[in-house]
Amino acid sequence: MPSGKETRLLHLSEMEKLDKTLFRLEQGFELQFRLGPTLQGKPVTVYTNYPASGEVFDRHKFRTLSWHNPTGKEDDSDKYCKLDLQISGSYQYYFSLGNEKSGGGYIVVDPILHVGADNHVLPLDCVTLQTFLAKCLGPFHEWEDRLKVAKETGYNMIHFTPLQKLGLSRSCYSLADQLEVNPDFSSHNKTCTWSDIGALVEKLKNEWNMLCITDVVYNHTATNSEWLRMHPECGYNLVNSPHLKPAWVLDRALWHFTCMVADGKYIAKGVPPLIENDQHLNCIRKIIWEDIYPKIKLWEFFQVDVNKAVQQFRTLLTQGKGRVCKMSTKSDPNQHLQIVQDPDYRRFGCTVDMNIALATFIPHSNGPAAIEECCNWFRKRIEELNAEQYRQTNHHQEQAVTCLVGTVVYERLAGDGPKLGPISRKHPLVTRYFTYPFKELTVEEEETMIHQPDKACYFMAHNGWVMGDDPLRNFAEPGSNVYLRRELICWGDSVKLRYGNKPEDCPYLWAHMKKYTEMTAKYFHGVRLDNCHSTPIHVAEYMLDTARKLRADLYVVAELFTGNEELDNIFVNRLGITSLIREAMTAYNSHEEGRLVYRFGGEPVGSFVQPRLRPLMPAIAHALFMDITHDNECPIQHRSAYDALPSAMIVSMACCATGSTKGYDELVPHQISVVSEERFYAKWNPAAHLTSGEVNFQTGILAGRLAINRLHQELGAKGFNQVYVDQVDEDIVAVTRHCPNTHQSVVAVSRTAFRDPKTSFYSKEVPEMCIPGKIEEVVLEARTIERNVGPYKKDARFINGLPNFTMELREHIQIKDSKIIKQAGTAIKGPNEFVQEIEFEKLTPGSVIVFRVSLDPKAQEAVGVLRNHLIQFSPHFKSGSLPDDHSAPILKTLFSSIASKLTLADLNQVLYRCEAEEQEDGGGCYNIPNWSPLKYAGLQGLMSVMADIRPKNDLGHPFCDNLRSGDWMIDYVSNRLISRSGACAEVGKWLKAMFVYLKRIPRYLIPCYFDAILVGAYTTLLDVGWHQMSSFVQNGSTFVKHLSLGSVQMCGIGRYSCLPDLSPSLHDVPCRLNEITNEKEQCCVSLAAGLPHFSSGIFRSWGRDTFIALRGLMLVTGRYLEARNIILAFGGTLRHGLIPNLLGQGTHARYNCRDAVWWWLQCIQDYCKMVPNGLDILRCPVSRMYPRDDSSPQPAGTVDQPLYEVIQEAMQRHMEGINFRERNAGPQIDQNMRDEGFNVTAGVDHETGFVFGGNRFNCGTWMDKMGESDRARNKGIPATPRDGSAVEIVGLCKSAVRWLLDLSGKNVFPFRGVTVKRHGKEETITYDEWNRKIQGHFERLFFVSENPADPNEKHPTLVHKRGIYKDSYGASSPWCDYQLRPNFAIAMVVAPELFTPERAWKALQIAEEKLLGPLGMKTLDPDDMVYCGVYDNALDNDNYNVARGFNYHQGPEWVWPIGYFLRAKLYFSKLIGPDIYAKTVVMIKNVLSRHYVHLERSSWKGLPELTNENGQYCPFSCETQAWSIGVILEILYDL
Repeated sequence: MPSGKETRLLHLSEMEKLDKTLFRLEQGFELQFRLGPTLQGKPVTVYTNYPASGEVFDRHKFRTLSWHNPTGKEDDSDKYCKLDLQISGSYQYYFSLGNEKSGGGYIVVDPILHVGADNHVLPLDCVTLQTFLAKCLGPFHEWEDRLKVAKETGYNMIHFTPLQKLGLSRSCYSLADQLEVNPDFSSHNKTCTWSDIGALVEKLKNEWNMLCITDVVYNHTATNSEWLRMHPECGYNLVNSPHLKPAWVLDRALWHFTCMVADGKYIAKGVPPLIENDQHLNCIRKIIWEDIYPKIKLWEFFQVDVNKAVQQFRTLLTQGKGRVCKMSTKSDPNQHLQIVQDPDYRRFGCTVDMNIALATFIPHSNGPAAIEECCNWFRKRIEELNAEQYRQTNHHQEQAVTCLVGTVVYERLAGDGPKLGPISRKHPLVTRYFTYPFKELTVEEEETMIHQPDKACYFMAHNGWVMGDDPLRNFAEPGSNVYLRRELICWGDSVKLRYGNKPEDCPYLWAHMKKYTEMTAKYFHGVRLDNCHSTPIHVAEYMLDTARKLRADLYVVAELFTGNEELDNIFVNRLGITSLIREAMTAYNSHEEGRLVYRFGGEPVGSFVQPRLRPLMPAIAHALFMDITHDNECPIQHRSAYDALPSAMIVSMACCATGSTKGYDELVPHQISVVSEERFYAKWNPAAHLTSGEVNFQTGILAGRLAINRLHQELGAKGFNQVYVDQVDEDIVAVTRHCPNTHQSVVAVSRTAFRDPKTSFYSKEVPEMCIPGKIEEVVLEARTIERNVGPYKKDARFINGLPNFTMELREHIQIKDSKIIKQAGTAIKGPNEFVQEIEFEKLTPGSVIVFRVSLDPKAQEAVGVLRNHLIQFSPHFKSGSLPDDHSAPILKTLFSSIASKLTLADLNQVLYRCEAEEQEDGGGCYNIPNWSPLKYAGLQGLMSVMADIRPKNDLGHPFCDNLRSGDWMIDYVSNRLISRSGACAEVGKWLKAMFVYLKRIPRYLIPCYFDAILVGAYTTLLDVGWHQMSSFVQNGSTFVKHLSLGSVQMCGIGRYSCLPDLSPSLHDVPCRLNEITNEKEQCCVSLAAGLPHFSSGIFRSWGRDTFIALRGLMLVTGRYLEARNIILAFGGTLRHGLIPNLLGQGTHARYNCRDAVWWWLQCIQDYCKMVPNGLDILRCPVSRMYPRDDSSPQPAGTVDQPLYEVIQEAMQRHMEGINFRERNAGPQIDQNMRDEGFNVTAGVDHETGFVFGGNRFNCGTWMDKMGESDRARNKGIPATPRDGSAVEIVGLCKSAVRWLLDLSGKNVFPFRGVTVKRHGKEETITYDEWNRKIQGHFERLFFVSENPADPNEKHPTLVHKRGIYKDSYGASSPWCDYQLRPNFAIAMVVAPELFTPERAWKALQIAEEKLLGPLGMKTLDPDDMVYCGVYDNALDNDNYNVARGFNYHQGPEWVWPIGYFLRAKLYFSKLIGPDIYAKTVVMIKNVLSRHYVHLERSSWKGLPELTNENGQYCPFSCETQAWSIGVILEILYDL
């Protein structure tokens, strides 16, 4: 991937539907779809309607994306398919699993806006928009003079309300003809055309650097639209929407009521034309309930004609249809009789389903009395149903009265309402819901027309909006009762348009609106979707697709009144809305206004540098933040005239698009009504003397607006994208915009005036402010002031503002020249931090002051030099960097070259080391106050924390607090490494030299630069590590690479060597000088069993753990020399034919395990096979620490033997039989073991060839939990003795015997077998014979046959699962042999020849069903009575089976056995057949994806020793365990 490309990763998860989540991307970004853990390994196909290169976008045309797997096929962690995003708009993706659609969502790609003759880019965050009501612009030839006001005050985008011919109401949004220019724009000698308007728009773009957008209104058209008369099907009329008939009848009745009230005919009943009080309202209620409702009987539209229905039913019964019906329709017993609504909505036109009726009411005979009785039952049921419809209608009528009275209160009584005065035909009681283009008749006569299609088609529903309604539901469609319940807040000048679901449903309307859209897109740079939330979403989708075909980078803005971000996102996603209009007028105080600024854009100041390749995060919609929209009430009435300037300033400091409405800057003291305003805007006149209808910089806040707009555009263009909002006091808001490259800031301090300063108290005392850094200049300071001129008079011809307010403005001055600041002092906070303390003198309500602040020069230089040294890690740091002439010599060298000198053992020191390892070396991990110590002392400890903090920019985290508060952590990181010698110290010195500059920058910037330095160093160090590993790792997936770091994590060298010394005659043994004796000593890496519990001292190295982990962690990763040294070091400690369990440097070894020697032999075999010239190890000298069982420890080199002799000794001793008592037996070496447990036995059964050993008081295999609870009486009793022949040891022995047989056949191994004394004479048992014995007996004695009468079964009564392999053979408690555990899979991997493939497969399937957990394998069958899946080592109670963690291996899910289980499945699936193999690979990848997720999320960057049942976290487990990581690497290697 080229370094400059921004790439976002979207992880797909099964069944995840993200249509309510917004993902915003920019053109030029690459989007990669990756498989989340639930999908890895599965056959996933991703589809998208983003067009292929050269194709045209079609919303309904989806294509599949092809998968790339850059590292091959071992796992799906890096598999991706991608989109190169080059076209703006909204695109959909979904994915399927096999043939099932599984999940999906949307992506929105922002447009790129171009302006000026040179087409330079206008970033979205630089937009400053002003709304003009088109009808107030006057004749077209005067537009330029009026629009010039916007140009001169620094706006770069104009929003025109619709420019079309208006309807009778003269509302800007009620259009009579969508295709015709408003004739008002034409003057007597010149007709205004669309091309004239287009030419002006083009001129504004090229000469004025301004873009123009206009509204598109899809929802309604003016009642008097000519085309609507020709095409009434375009509205919701009573022919195509007969469900509206009852609402129409009610609407007409209310109109007649209005007329009678207006004519004074209801005065007698208490309702005069002028409604003035509650008594009048109560009378209205009474009249509606007593006069109107009973007269219009709306319920009849929903009822059945009882007599007619009964007659029909009787006829069917008497004709004998009842019986026919009973036979013919097997009616559903759950179907009850219900009213079927008449589709034509006639009174009593509803029916019931006679089939259900006949099946429900059955006469007991055919006699007339029986039939009559049946008809009566039927009649009674119909009357019940009718009564239910009556009740339902009554509910609707109650709501209708409530809504009607509410409207009357608002329109005629409320203080904030329009106070319409007396009821008249012009101002009716309530707005009419339907058109009525005919002569008025009586209510009854009018009703006859609703069933005459030629008349009814002209009764159309008006549009409006419904409070709190679901915006995705169309309130005029059947199923909605909004019109009947009078819930619509209605626009009586507009008819709601009826599109249907597709163009074929209303061809004329779709074609007409498409033409309208194309014309708009042709002439304008963007559109505002009017009334977006109630525009049918599929219509808006279709129209915007049309518009984008003509103008790809269409700017789309909309206002959504959903009140719900998820709902907003549905609209933004489906329509590709660029910016959502947000209103500052919703803020009830300055604090809320400041919060909105922070909410709508920008990152926190001091944010971390994010990588170019990172997960795609959900976004909030881009905002067009307006100080006022044309719908808002006037802020001068609502707040005060003084607030215009500070609120405009606050809004303008938001890191998003901003805007205003014409009239705000001129301080017009009333709302400019979109319906009733007919005056024109003022023109621009720069001259000092203004006449009526002219404005210039002396008017209102125009001069301030220019400065504010300029500043907004500069901040957006220069990357000031970090925002901090400080509420100084209840009226003062300080907004900081910070540039993360130059670290310049602009701080705007605004004193709002939400309350009128003339009538409200404002304190003279303004708090001092501290501004960090050096104030370069005052960008602007401005105060709203009053002047002595006559009071405001509303001009008859022009829209005018308050003449008695203006502002003082001064720009680009020094602090000393400021009139608002009393004085500015400089305080030094810390060695490199200047803070300027500002004391205000005249920060009166309505004032603003803006500072440009840079860092102190020394800090500025330090940042520049730091950025210069960081360029080696990322080109991001080029901007703002400075050459470094005086830096430490070490910084002249690239970090990659310093790091390349580190060995993998050095990397263990630099990156890892847990608390116990560090303490052994005299140190410890860094402890963050109020939080916790880091997991590692090395860089990984810091990186794990920062990986959580960085994406969220969690700058309040205690980690960041600690960095800001002092240099402790910074010094710890470098000094810890410098104190070590060699290459590690060089890394420390490089860090220290970088930190010199880090310490010179302001504290608030330290977290982000500390992170940048460490991220650069860390990623370089990882590359250095991988470069020293095998090609499997170097070319491997991210998962493989991150697992391979487990090898660096676990393999290290401490201050004291853990391994016994190797033979002096061995080559390539690493050495160092002892710091105390100054003598040369060996320093081989040892492998920790797990962190943090098995990492240091004698508890670090364990024979069994080392050799289970060694193949994965050392051989697969290519660390051959270190693997050789570990094999030989342990070989040197062989005693009694065994390898120690706990190594204890050899001198304190415990020989109490039967399996470690077999794992050691398996590793030698793997070494010989995997390492180039691996067989050479057989001739390497092994220094025997115990040449005889009773020797005292011998120094290295005293007795050397070639490794093949040591191997032979181990085999020989087992065949002879091993029987000894542990040295120092007793509580000093094991405080829980009973006396018999210290007796160790092992041997080979001469008949079967099986290795056996142990007794019921010790545990010689990996399941080695010894009881510790006196209280539960399990102390000294092993939970899982596994004596006899444990299945995995038999498998490992078979593997070793087979291998030695093969080697001796090739004359590489000089022994053909082992000798034993039998009956006084020596006898040789060849490896061939031993091999055949095991082969011949294994399945016979280990397989639990499906046949209950199997003669090989010694204990048929103990069998409880068939088709499995026993866990052991010959245990002292025979039932233990039959327990289902995961150990047999180990034998399958090391000695697959022992198993019949079909039987093996069946056993593996049972294990999968019963034992497989999310991360590990249950150590015992959950059906077993002692199963317990939760390990709690601290719990001491009376329960024998769990006290003090007795169930360690009796259920908890251990991770390492899963590796052998999966490897066994992979091996045998190949033998079963290709289909099974393919399915197995999918299953394995899916299981491994969970390990990948755990590894990525783990702060230890490892896999645990075990989990509790179902993958739950176990606090007693090692957080990262060598064998857990090793086995997962092995299965990936096998894949």
